[in-house]
Amino acid sequence: MEQVFMFPLQQHIGMRSVPIVQKGDTVKRGQLIAAAASEALGSNIFSSVSGVVEIVTDTAIEIIASEQQSLEFIRLQSTESWDLIREAGIVGLGGAGFPTYAKLSRPFSGEGVVIANASECEPILAHNIAAIEEDAGKLVRGLEIAMDIVHAAKGIIAIKEIHEKAIRKLRDVVTDSRIVLHVLPNSYPVGEERAIVREVLGRLLETDQLPLAAAAIVINAESLCKVQEAVDDKKPFIDKDVTVAGKIKGELIQVFRNVPLGLPVRALLERAGGLQDEYGELIMGGPFMGHRTERDAPIVKTTGGIIAAETFLKGPDTIGLLVCACGGDQARLEQLAASMGSEVVAVEFCKQAKRMKNGTRKCENPGICPGQVQKVLAIKKAGAQGILISNCTDCSNTVMSCAPQLKLPVYHCTDGALRAVNHKLVRRIKT
Repeated sequence: MEQVFMFPLQQHIGMRSVPIVQKGDTVKRGQLIAAAASEALGSNIFSSVSGVVEIVTDTAIEIIASEQQSLEFIRLQSTESWDLIREAGIVGLGGAGFPTYAKLSRPFSGEGVVIANASECEPILAHNIAAIEEDAGKLVRGLEIAMDIVHAAKGIIAIKEIHEKAIRKLRDVVTDSRIVLHVLPNSYPVGEERAIVREVLGRLLETDQLPLAAAAIVINAESLCKVQEAVDDKKPFIDKDVTVAGKIKGELIQVFRNVPLGLPVRALLERAGGLQDEYGELIMGGPFMGHRTERDAPIVKTTGGIIAAETFLKGPDTIGLLVCACGGDQARLEQLAASMGSEVVAVEFCKQAKRMKNGTRKCENPGICPGQVQKVLAIKKAGAQGILISNCTDCSNTVMSCAPQLKLPVYHCTDGALRAVNHKLVRRIKT
């Protein structure tokens, strides 16, 4: 049976990539199939398989993979490190996919630091830590390359305290005196970019400030591993590490290394043992910030996890939403409420969820939140019989302390994902 790989042309922040292949073209693994838009923020896209181009549209390229595949790939052509990173199509793999070359485009004029974000921020996701445990040297080497490009005086690897084995592996391989480890507390969302800067450098950035305001660059751990591959191995970004978890017939949490981009979610689930007969939804990403996906969707550059969630809890007839900037947004919570069979009668936002110019919200101090009593009272007054929240560890704790007194059952945007892995973790998970 032929295997179709799909490559969306928008897998990153910036302009959509431009196809450079046509229907019927024969391509090889590692071949450029869509180029970054000229003179604009963007990202190259390469085929992860050898095969024949079947469909080219304004939004995606589909390739029918050949029966015989090899791990070999067409090597990058550039010679300088920054050019190789740009050519390779590397983007941020812990968030929205900001092109990595753009982060490294302006060298520091004085003291500067590159921070490797190895926090593995969301619960369940495990692929970043698994990669470090397997080969910590790749991350360290990628960090050194990034530091050299921007002339950083210091490199810091930020990692949660619970990942003891990965910390030992890193300490064994760090020989560069410029690089140190910083151990993070085990809470969510300590891996958010501004939270990382606050925890590591002791500076709280404004919601509209980038880490550069603190003379810092924050790069996801897997992105730095891809930097190492691009510079040392001349490998384009064609494979992705992915966590698969939940209502599957295999182990509850599995890590798959080097999954070819464009592979259908269905095929990866089959590798994990197949879906169980009943599940609530498929989530692409983590339980907090992930979104609902389908089995026909492709693995893309920013795919961190595929979670088959538990069947939906039956919600109350009416429900209120308490939305923060560190979890599911309003649209995501409305989607979950509908799946629970509940009518939304109130929407409140965390006091620290500041609205940005583009309409999104950012937390003023990620993971360190004020009490939510007034918000919960407003939801109760609107006639809600329950409350659905998207909050971080700290904010969730404050809601859980006051809602029961008002006889409001609390549901969390992560409930389905966490119950699918271990029902005992619901509402008390600390990572």
